[in-house]
Amino acid sequence: MKRATAARLSPDFYRLWGSFTISQIGSALGAGALPLIAILVLHASNMQVSLMAALSGIAGAAIAFPLGSFIEFHRKRPVMVYADLASFAALASIPLAAWLRVLTYAQLCAVLTVQTLCGIVFNAASGASVKSLIPRPQRIRANSRFETTFWTASTLGPPAGGALISMLGATATIAIDATSYLLSALGIRSIDTAEPEPVHDKSEHHWIEDIRGGWTYIFADPMLRHLFWNAMVFGGSLMLTTPLVALLLLRELGFAPWQYGLALGLPGLGGLIGSLCAPRFVTLFSEPAVLLGFGTLRTCWVGLLLAADSDALGLVLITVAETLLLFCAGVFNPVFATYRMNCTAADHMARVGTAWSISAKCFQPAFIALGGVVAAATSTRVAIGCAAITLLASSGLLPWRELWSTARERDEAQIVAARDDSV
Repeated sequence: MKRATAARLSPDFYRLWGSFTISQIGSALGAGALPLIAILVLHASNMQVSLMAALSGIAGAAIAFPLGSFIEFHRKRPVMVYADLASFAALASIPLAAWLRVLTYAQLCAVLTVQTLCGIVFNAASGASVKSLIPRPQRIRANSRFETTFWTASTLGPPAGGALISMLGATATIAIDATSYLLSALGIRSIDTAEPEPVHDKSEHHWIEDIRGGWTYIFADPMLRHLFWNAMVFGGSLMLTTPLVALLLLRELGFAPWQYGLALGLPGLGGLIGSLCAPRFVTLFSEPAVLLGFGTLRTCWVGLLLAADSDALGLVLITVAETLLLFCAGVFNPVFATYRMNCTAADHMARVGTAWSISAKCFQPAFIALGGVVAAATSTRVAIGCAAITLLASSGLLPWRELWSTARERDEAQIVAARDDSV
């Protein structure tokens, strides 16, 4: 087992990882460009900017709703390439339209919708592709590297993107983001390992059953069902705090924008370090122990924000709390991705991934809206406190019984193997 785990990842994995890295860097650089174009070029109102993100996310998820079965029954890498090319075309249309002076608010909404749709499709196909490309003992290392790339891009990308926007302008930064998707598509296209055509007997499938197949599979499996509800409640509660933390730091505590940026940017290093440590923690403690331990630990830190004051110590407290949260999440996420991958049959990977992404796209805006209602009815601190309590409660939704049973069975198997070896 140790020898298999330590084996070198295949060159095709590095091609896939490189493609993912390029697109992540491009997305991180261009993350702030679209809202700036809406505000500075099209003079959109605050309501329009907010609706642009919310409605395009819901629209993209709605369009993706019937696509899980389509992805499932087709080869995954071509789907990933087409998703990248569609993102490239959508984003490239913005600098072109701006140059021709025909850019509109409706086009920005359409581009964001296409991006959301392509992101859901790409992630569903890539999860199935990684499962088929990477042997089971190496999946935690592979997912750890994807997570490390995400946190690196999330930490360094926004400041670099801000600098690019200042030097080149928002539309030029969007062009760079678009190019990253084109390069990603070329990288995926270069993967050599043959991908077999999925076996699909149309007589065995009904379109309604195929559309809901991802959710049916999730809710039929106790492990996936618990992980699903934990992910929805945790992710929604955490997203709920995002605008509230901005209000807390900038309006109530009176921190300067650069201090706010520091408090949100620096903790990304915690996620980066956590993702690098994930394989080591799994080796030391086992996958079930890491899932339960860090799945619980990541829920413990948001409440500390309520103790922060408007001084340097308050800023340090907020930064430390966010860093610890992201460190725990950085450890948990690749282990969770690996465990979900191993629990899901190969012929349901794409449908499960699509159902998971669509559900998250619906739950998170609902939680954010609920947080706004609570904050308006009470106060920002009360709303953050409610989110902190909900986060703590979400750890109870983890599959405690199933994971402890898995760990106990593994320990018993190791004892039997050791006894056989001694005999």
